[in-house]
Amino acid sequence: MVEAWYMDESREDQRKPHRQEPNRPVSLERLRQLGVHYWKLDADNYETDPVLAQIREENNYSWMDIITIHKDKLPNYEEKIKIFYEEHLHLDDEIRYILEGSGYFDVRDKDDTWIRIAMEKGDMITLPAGIYHRFTLDESNYVKAMRLFVGEPVWTAYNRPADHFPAREQYQQFLAQAVQ
Repeated sequence: MVEAWYMDESREDQRKPHRQEPNRPVSLERLRQLGVHYWKLDADNYETDPVLAQIREENNYSWMDIITIHKDKLPNYEEKIKIFYEEHLHLDDEIRYILEGSGYFDVRDKDDTWIRIAMEKGDMITLPAGIYHRFTLDESNYVKAMRLFVGEPVWTAYNRPADHFPAREQYQQFLAQAVQ
């Protein structure tokens, strides 16, 4: 089961857990209130998993590829790691399914505080369009993930500040309604 918590303010190695002391866990329900959705799937059988097939069909996730993030596998590894960890948003949902390894997605809550979501083999997450987020490997320095899209993939990340995009405005409206 996925684990999430509020992050500390340390500037130490981004791959460390960065838990506050005492730890402030974040529930799956709280993540759902932010528009973040989570599934635990069978990563060993992702090619034939009927649950994954159903999720893909229900959400129109028609395009997919697999990315391996490791210094020996990803061209321009150091540059990519920096780009992934830069706070940004997308105009479409970001859907990631961890097939091997582990890492962290960090998302901003409604008060603009970082929440760290630990992802490992079998975890699938959807981050809504317009949410500020970032990704980093953990200390294992390896992850193999499936990337899913509705239609053709759009890879564009918009670094913060990007509040002028309609996707951000829609997300902020969603948050305002979720609080009511």
